[in-house]
Amino acid sequence: MSEIRNVEGDLHRFRSRVIAAGALVLLCFALLCARLVWLQVVRHDDLALQAEANRITVVPLVPTRGQIVDRNGVVLASSFSAYTLEVSPRLASADLERLVQDLQPLVEISARDLRRFRRLREEFKGADTLPLRTRLTDADVARFLVQRHRFPGVDVSARLFRHYPMGAIGGHLVGTIGRINEADQRAMEDWDEDRLANYRGTEVIGKSGLEQAYEQELHGLTGFEEIETSAGGRTKKLAFF
Repeated sequence: MSEIRNVEGDLHRFRSRVIAAGALVLLCFALLCARLVWLQVVRHDDLALQAEANRITVVPLVPTRGQIVDRNGVVLASSFSAYTLEVSPRLASADLERLVQDLQPLVEISARDLRRFRRLREEFKGADTLPLRTRLTDADVARFLVQRHRFPGVDVSARLFRHYPMGAIGGHLVGTIGRINEADQRAMEDWDEDRLANYRGTEVIGKSGLEQAYEQELHGLTGFEEIETSAGGRTKKLAFF
């Protein structure tokens, strides 16, 4: 004997389920709309600034250190740019000997270069990068750049070096420059905010003689460059100001 179905009851339950499902869909749609309004209207300015900050990075552009000349215009100190092999102590391999061994076929690194790097690593423990080999030739740079992917934490950058045409003559008067160390940083704590801001990105400072006495004039004014990067981190455009 077949059971008589309650058609009206089934229809009522079906309508209830349809109404509940429709209400759930409408609720989800309302939540999405509310979230969209929150992001696009209420927080638009804040999120736009964050997106712009992620897209564009502002980095300091250190000026070329000024010349020192005598009263007759004879150059006593000048600057020139050269490529340097830079190593990040935090990112590079902990096995320095192995790193140097792997780099040797590309860039010749002497025992003197290695001793200087170790000394700098001990003296400037918080430095982002340190020079392993200075004054690279164009051939050195080309050979390394082809294999750069093999050496995380190692890169080539252009640095300014000081040149004294007169050599040791008057060296005690002209003075010297050197990396900013802890003693220099303590002395810089007494500087005003504008002068400190002018030294962003600067790694060297006058240590003695005229280089130290006229440090502020020789240093010059730091500029800035806006670097626009793609989602993959590649540089797309540069703007200087």
